[in-house]
Formats: sequence, C-alpha cells, structure tokens
Amino acid sequence: MTDDIKIKDKEYVLGTYGRYDLHIVRGKGAVCEDERGKKYIDLGSGIGVNSLGYCDPGWVKAVEKQLESLQHTSNLYYTAPDALLAEELCTRTGYEKVFFCNSGAEANEAAIKTARKYSFDKYGRGRDKIITLNKSFHGRTMATLTATAQEAMHNYFFPFNEGFVYCEKDMEEIKGKEGVCAVMLEFIQGEGGVIPQDGEFVRQVALHCAQNDILFIADEVQTGVGRTGKFLCSEHYGVKPDITTLAKGLGGGLPIGAMLVGDKCKDTMGAGTHGSTFGGNPVVCAGARYVLSRMDGEFLSEVERKGALVKKLLSGAEGVKSVNGLGLMLGIELDGKSATDVVKECIAQGVIPLTAKDRVRLLPPLIITDGELEKAIGVLKKVIAE
Repeated sequence: MTDDIKIKDKEYVLGTYGRYDLHIVRGKGAVCEDERGKKYIDLGSGIGVNSLGYCDPGWVKAVEKQLESLQHTSNLYYTAPDALLAEELCTRTGYEKVFFCNSGAEANEAAIKTARKYSFDKYGRGRDKIITLNKSFHGRTMATLTATAQEAMHNYFFPFNEGFVYCEKDMEEIKGKEGVCAVMLEFIQGEGGVIPQDGEFVRQVALHCAQNDILFIADEVQTGVGRTGKFLCSEHYGVKPDITTLAKGLGGGLPIGAMLVGDKCKDTMGAGTHGSTFGGNPVVCAGARYVLSRMDGEFLSEVERKGALVKKLLSGAEGVKSVNGLGLMLGIELDGKSATDVVKECIAQGVIPLTAKDRVRLLPPLIITDGELEKAIGVLKKVIAE
C-alpha cells in the first residue's frame, strides 16, 4: 500500500516538497505510526502545528461537536466560534481586534496591508516601506516571500513586490532608512536557524517604532501560542508590538491564521479592504478555542521546564556545538555533521526531528512527556555522535 501511495504522490502531487521516506497513517499524543505499525516520537509536530499532539481527545470532541451543527458559512454573517475565539484571543493578549485567515503567510499579508493603509491614511503616499531582518522568513506568497530576507529563496520568481527593505540587526542601519511604515521581525528566526533576537535590540526597535509612529509587527507564526513557554514570545522580551501574527499551533492541527492589532490599528481596515473566504471557519475556530483553553499558567510553565530539560540532556553531548531557542522551539548546532543526514537516520530509528538551515530543529508537541523526550533525545544524541 505504501509503495502505491508513494507512486501516486509522485505522479499526481506537484513536486514542491522533498519528502522523507515515511508514510504516517495515525497518531496519538506525541507518537505517530507508519503503515506497518512502527512507532515514531515526533519532535516536529507538523512544523509546530500539532501543539497538543495527535488527536487530543478534547480537541477532537470540540471539532466534532461543531461539525455536527455548522461546518462553514460566509463572513457576511455572524458565527459564534469566530466571535468567541476573537474575544478570548484579545482578552488573553491585550490586543483590541483580530482578523482570521488560513495560514501564517496570510496573517503576514494582512499585517503588511494594515501597516501600509495605516501610514497612507495618516501620511499619504510614499511612506510605505517595511523593514525586515536578514535571515527572516515570513511566508511563500509573493509579498511575504519578498519580505523574507533570504536571497536563496528569491530565485526564479522575479519580479518581486516593491516596498521591502532588508537590514542587519543594527539600529543605526534601521534608523537610517526613509519612507518606512513598519518593522517586521520574528523574535526567534525559525526557518533562519532557530536564532533568538537579542533582548536589547528588540527593545530598541520597539522604542524607535513608538517614537516615529512606525508600526512594530511581530511575526509569531511559529513562536506564538505557548511554543516558547509564554503564550506570546513577546512576553519574554517585555514588549507589545502594534501587530502580532499567529498561525501554526493556534488551530491544533487545522489551518488558521490570525492578525492581532492594538489600539493604533483597530479601525484601520474597514469593510472591503481585506477578507478571507475561509477565515474564521467555525470548525477551525472551535478547535482553536479548545487549544486556548489548555494554555494556562501551569501548562506554559511545563513547556519552559521541558525546554530546559532538553537543553540539559544535550549539554556536552558529542557532536553538539550549541543549543539555541526558548521553550520547545530549539535549534541544535552540529559540529560538522549534516543536519539532513541526522534527521534521516533519526527517522530510521523512530524519532522525527526537523532541520533549519544547517541545524537540527526541535518543535515537539507541547504535551510531550519527559519519558518521550528522554528517549527521543537519547536517539538523537547517538545519531549525532556516530
């Protein structure tokens, strides 16, 4: 059956993914199985999406209950899951309003449009540039790909959109740019190698933006919703951006994106300025509400503790140069070994990590147990040392 599925995939699915030789058919918690029943401890959670692991019973129940009454309707009408999730997100984060869409890229698109309209409404044309940082990743749509400051991702797709400026993590360079309406950054550059931002730099960016009426946009698509041990990674840095984007772990496994806006932008986007056919889907919002219900203080403290446990287990390990990140978003710098080769061998031995540039990346389900972590990291250490 697996060989047949692989053949069909190669014949009919556009070849945009470099798939590993693994056919996943089911999962429970932090463990999934292939078609032969072989079990794998998943340290990737669908690239940070399955925040509560595979098929959490409460999440499944919430989704099934909503499916029994209403699976979709247009955003021309009201639905309870949409409104209730918006209330819970705003209450939880201190933001004023939220726009729902289907992915992180779409949330970042919404943030880009909101920033430019805010500046246009207040200052007119010509103040429309958005600064992003080198090694950033903001999505694969044309606008968010242009915002992504990685030259290797810019081949083939010319011409790119105008209005994006790439900077190093250097305040003098950022302050020297003219015609800027926003600065957009990730607190931890996930696709760029799991690289946390320096706290003082982030605070200087926030201050510069506040003093010059430039919007501060935080791309928390990967870091948000408890991934780093705080509900928002911005809490680690003591700042509150004007706009924060979320996705991945918010839906618990179903596609969702969200743009949270503060007081400055709460009235910027009016009817007809933006939209999403599937945004705020009742089933997806029901799942997301359940995810939020689990994110209490004890849960988040456990995420921080588990992250510290992983760092402790990897400390001094042969072949490991360093471990970066916060909570359960970690990147392992290797001493000369290929991250891709490490991941392939780990999968063969029943553990599923990820890569990020030349590093091994860990984004396990937030509910993973200590025992599962210890077993998985044991396999990982062995593979790295071989």
